Amino acid sequence: MSAPVTVTIVATRGSTPREAGVRMQVWPDRIAGSIGGGALEWEAMRIAREMLRQGDPLARRTLTLGPELGQCCGGVVELEFAAGVGRDAPAAEPLWIWGAGHVGRAIAGVLAPVGAHEIVLVDIAADRLPPDLPAAVRPLVAADPVRAVGHAPRAATHLIVTHSHALDLALCDALLRHGFAECGLIGSATKWARFRARLRAMGHADARIQNIRCPIGQPALGKHPQAIAVGVAADLLGRDTRGTIRQERWG
Repeated sequence: MSAPVTVTIVATRGSTPREAGVRMQVWPDRIAGSIGGGALEWEAMRIAREMLRQGDPLARRTLTLGPELGQCCGGVVELEFAAGVGRDAPAAEPLWIWGAGHVGRAIAGVLAPVGAHEIVLVDIAADRLPPDLPAAVRPLVAADPVRAVGHAPRAATHLIVTHSHALDLALCDALLRHGFAECGLIGSATKWARFRARLRAMGHADARIQNIRCPIGQPALGKHPQAIAVGVAADLLGRDTRGTIRQERWG
């Protein structure tokens, strides 16, 4: 697979559909992420694909949305185009989703187009993973998912949504020992109370156990997989300007 052109919004003035730092990746036949859609995105795709054809490594363009592109926003967007992933491009955050059932698939599907995360979707067999994953989602087949924990970056966010409570518990234990940026577990208050007691018995301190959030998402939205996915996505993207997580996160 050829390397894409990474398109990054480096500066904006006036009213624009997306903010500085947002990026998308462009291949000859597809894109991942979005810089705001509409005529702006089509023009960026055209420039990026021309770079791919010509072999150009780097370009910069300033586009006026009103007079130049006919978008009613009317602001100005400065774009950087870099072949491959530029060293200065903002890195997507690693997100590992453990379980490719209805909820895991829904979360991956909602978050993949945003482009804020490098998503890994893990399950125990290839036939449990959907054949039509978004391009931004990397499938990982692990007959023993607990052993795969050691391959996850310690800066990753994890969502545990497997088919098995026993596997959920084993992953909580493994991730507490491995380390993580954040971890969320699907489940009820009753499930989490039992898990806390079992994790204590495994030797984990309460202060560490509380770094796992359960339930995930926004329970008021309901239990449908898409509702859970929307709540999780809203929480994951709801960071304050310091990059820390609001206290209500993960429910």
